Amino acid sequence: MSPPIREVRTTPLERLAPARDQTKHLHVPEERDPPDLRTRVLAILRRHGTSTVSFQLLEEGFRYFFDGNDLDTGFVAYLDTGGAWVAGGAPVAPRGREAVVARAFVAAAQRAGRRACFFGVECESLPALGLNAIRVGEQPIWDPRTWDDALAGSASLRYQLRRARSKGVRVRAVAPPDLADAASPARRGIERVIDRWQRARPMAPMGFLVDLQPFSDAEERMAFVAERGGRVVGFLVAVPVFARNGWFFEDLLRADDAPNGTAELLFDAAMREAASRGATMATLGLAPLAGDVPRVLAMIRDLSTWLYDFRGLHAFKRKLAPERWEPVHLCAPTPPWVALYDALVAFARGSMLRFGLHTLLRGPKLVVHALAIALAVWTLLLAAASPAHWFPSHAMKWVWILANLLVLAGLGALGRRYRSQLAIAVAVLVTLDAGATCAEALAYNVSRVASALDVVVVATACAGPLLASLTLWGMVRRRRERRA
Repeated sequence: MSPPIREVRTTPLERLAPARDQTKHLHVPEERDPPDLRTRVLAILRRHGTSTVSFQLLEEGFRYFFDGNDLDTGFVAYLDTGGAWVAGGAPVAPRGREAVVARAFVAAAQRAGRRACFFGVECESLPALGLNAIRVGEQPIWDPRTWDDALAGSASLRYQLRRARSKGVRVRAVAPPDLADAASPARRGIERVIDRWQRARPMAPMGFLVDLQPFSDAEERMAFVAERGGRVVGFLVAVPVFARNGWFFEDLLRADDAPNGTAELLFDAAMREAASRGATMATLGLAPLAGDVPRVLAMIRDLSTWLYDFRGLHAFKRKLAPERWEPVHLCAPTPPWVALYDALVAFARGSMLRFGLHTLLRGPKLVVHALAIALAVWTLLLAAASPAHWFPSHAMKWVWILANLLVLAGLGALGRRYRSQLAIAVAVLVTLDAGATCAEALAYNVSRVASALDVVVVATACAGPLLASLTLWGMVRRRRERRA
């Protein structure tokens, strides 16, 4: 008879109703998981948590699948996307039982009408699972005890540390009570850095294993802040990898105006503290799509630089002189590309469409690219349209085409580099375009509407520039807020 299986759902996350604007993107739970559940998960992690992401499985939002009732059976922490159960890393279980727990988890998912996959599987667990696998990146590994040797061999790293110190950056450790206390100066400074960092990113905040939750279980974490002139300009928060006697430097962020070398100074402080605690392993976690990934993923990496700088993240981790790189995989009984889609939905907080729309409305580059594509298509349609049916004169048709080309040129320049005055000028042009289009529609086109298609065309012609105008002005406003 198989051991009993238990599934427990954690309390869903809710957005914090902010007393200050800087907390708007941070998540806190309505209530904590039952103490006995968290105690059990933590106890199993202390015994068998070898994966880099293992401690993250304590964070809010995960469900837990237990294969048995004692500490030597194991569990899987996962998100239910509606179509799949996406697990964080391999099963947390004694060596030799990973495959047993994985099979039980996959079977339970099938009974629930879900697919199953494991994201973030490391090499030592890969053979045991016996599932289809696709490499999704690699992670750097250091031995904190040899950090001084690595530093001695890298003149560029030593230069960055001197550079930050010469600019007045100082790093200090944050005690767990201060990290947990929402009113402490260090905690508020970290929240401000997170808020400004998230506002400046082109993508909407992601979930799953990249959700920012640096304050939960503070007593288990190491935390450091970089300060300049009494203001927090960066922070690093590390979580333990219990069964490897190591640390995962989970969150390392710096403010946009922090001096160069701030991140390196934080990393140096964390490595020295890890060494003083006897740690034998440290990592910065996954560099996604880095290393020897499949060709399709490499193409995605190269084509999506405007959205996410995969190469830049890998280069930053590489310049910190890791001792080695370990590959990281996505494993599933389904074809790898199905599992990859399921993992992306988990990172997109359950909906790729909603995540895409939120991302589209956030950053200048995405907004500008989308508007430029839409305007280019519309301009081609205008060029092919009959002047007699849609325009008061042939000359008017070409006036509109030339006006659109002028706006396209402005969007192109804005897409290459955001400049406030240029953004305002383009927004003004599009606003004037919207007003002129609506005026022409009322004066000329409405009386000549003869079919449903005509109604759609006229409505699109009016709604398009109006929405574009609102989007551009919103973009200008958000950029001003980010600088404030």
